[in-house]
This record gives sequence, C-alpha cells and structure tokens, in this order.
Amino acid sequence: MIQKRIAQWAVVAIAVPVAAAGARRLSHTLEARRGPSGATRLLTKGADLMRPQKAKRRRFF
Repeated sequence: MIQKRIAQWAVVAIAVPVAAAGARRLSHTLEARRGPSGATRLLTKGADLMRPQKAKRRRFF
C-alpha cells in the first residue's frame, strides 16, 4: 500500500516535469527548424498544462 503511494508520488514529482520539459524542448526545436505549426502549438499547450512556466511563485517570508 505504501509502496504504491510512493510510486505514484515519484511519477508525479519526477516524470511529469521531465515530460513537460521534453515536450517544450521538442516544440522549440521543431519550431526553429520548420516554423510554427499546429503540432508545435499543441506540444507547447500540453507542456503548459503539465507544468506552466509562468506560474507565480509564492513567497513564504
């Protein structure tokens, strides 16, 4: 039971941000080579949904 929760947390904490960064990098690479397209917009939107770059950081002090 605990191991399953730890595995789920690891996926959320590690895999999702890595996938978002990969999608964003792929989008930028494709856009640089071929110009803007529907696929690059879709990759960027998907990366923004997973992990927005312009998220406001909260300050705790």
